[in-house]
Amino acid sequence: MERKTIVIGNWKLHKTAKEAQEFIQALSSKVSASKAKVLLAVPFTAITKACQEAEHTNIVIGSQNISNEVKGAFTGEISSIMLKAEGADFSLIGHSERRHIFFEDDKLLNKKVLRALEDDLMAVFCIGETDEERHGGLTEKVLEKQLKEGLKNVPAQELENLVVAYEPVWAIGTGHVATPEMAEEAHKHIRKVLGTLFGKTNADKISILYGGSVKPDNIRGIIEQKNIDGALVGGASLKVDSFAQIVNLG
Repeated sequence: MERKTIVIGNWKLHKTAKEAQEFIQALSSKVSASKAKVLLAVPFTAITKACQEAEHTNIVIGSQNISNEVKGAFTGEISSIMLKAEGADFSLIGHSERRHIFFEDDKLLNKKVLRALEDDLMAVFCIGETDEERHGGLTEKVLEKQLKEGLKNVPAQELENLVVAYEPVWAIGTGHVATPEMAEEAHKHIRKVLGTLFGKTNADKISILYGGSVKPDNIRGIIEQKNIDGALVGGASLKVDSFAQIVNLG
């Protein structure tokens, strides 16, 4: 099954709207011939300007989080409909920092996934184990639980708008990266679980990305693995040249 390579840059709490415009201006020519699909998850305040700047490029803009609500008395929240209106095409959901810093659980994340898909926003659902869980031999159990609870009731017809990102918590921002073999082992298990949820044919169509200290010097070994379909890039996505190298190697 041929799956398109996807590389997502996650800027986290970095870059103003003006800085986002300047970044996209510089990046667009460097990745225009890339075979990979290029996505940037930018701060909410940069969504509008980033979408305008990326309009005539192959760069797709999305958010780092969404609300599970459509509208109402939810101070500080931003809905998928609001994001779509500004031009966003996707959102990260369940990034480890949302899980561990802001205590978002699988039940809430499931609501966010369903909300995004309902509103025709691609959902990039993030999962991953902690260092303690990995050393406790719980990696597969943790990933299975996160997938089964987070993707509960997702309709089969919406799967073309779903991407899964495996990001071992112990490798995010630490400089430690799972070896290509370790990452492939986890991705293989993820695809197996997706098969039990949606059937093997559907599971084979879902792109699964690796995230965790991805850099230009380690992307090739990662991307060459059978079940790894791209990367979710953190720190290395903040600089045009390093991110462009990752995209083009992908």
